[in-house]
Amino acid sequence: MEEKVFKTMGSTGVWNLVLGVVVLVTGIASGVLLIVNGARLLAGKSKIIF
Repeated sequence: MEEKVFKTMGSTGVWNLVLGVVVLVTGIASGVLLIVNGARLLAGKSKIIF
């Protein structure tokens, strides 16, 4: 019975690590994209005439 509990805890820990890495990579990638797009908008601001 205890072996089953330890297996479940181990697999849960692994999945938590995997999910954490995926969330971290997604957050960094979206942050970089937002910074790049914001810089492009600021750079092209002078070309817009209202």
